[in-house]
Amino acid sequence: MSIEDELQQAISTIPECLAAGFVDLTTGMLIGIKTVDSHPQEVLDFLAAATSDLFQGPNVVSIENAFKKARGTEEAAHYFKEIIVLSENLVHVFMRSRVNEDHVAGFICRKSVNLGMALTKSRSSMEKLEAAA
Repeated sequence: MSIEDELQQAISTIPECLAAGFVDLTTGMLIGIKTVDSHPQEVLDFLAAATSDLFQGPNVVSIENAFKKARGTEEAAHYFKEIIVLSENLVHVFMRSRVNEDHVAGFICRKSVNLGMALTKSRSSMEKLEAAA
């Protein structure tokens, strides 16, 4: 299936999911997005940039390097794999691909979602997105 199809499948599989997107951190581009509502292109453009900052911003890279140094590892792999952001009305789940660390998926659910179920279903959806990418 295509990325677009897998994003649509994620929305229907993840409880209370309102949107799903896939970002390439190397280019800063939004590879694909599906939402239950329409959003202005300007908002979607910021989404890719914000996701990139979340995983590759200078302070995040510094924290990752500090953790690597403290643990005595020189791995090139990134330390942060999943980031959950809770806002006033939403739960945002961001997951770095294990297949290509430059790809991140984001799943946005209503705040009333069971967080454990949202994580479990998001992880399952990520596997399918990785296969489609």
